[in-house]
Amino acid sequence: MKSNEVRELDTKSLEEKLENTVEQLHQLKLTHSISPLENPSQLKALRRDIARMKTELRMRELNK
Repeated sequence: MKSNEVRELDTKSLEEKLENTVEQLHQLKLTHSISPLENPSQLKALRRDIARMKTELRMRELNK
């Protein structure tokens, strides 16, 4: 997910997307600990997406 895509979402949908992404990351970590993933760079991409979403939420909070 690109930064401009994150900015286009409203706050409520962004929070929901963040929750889903965090859950997806936890699930992938669990799967990866049991058996290696075909594409372990998915973990890195999800972490970065989570960081982008959290950053955007924080910026919105500070701009109120």
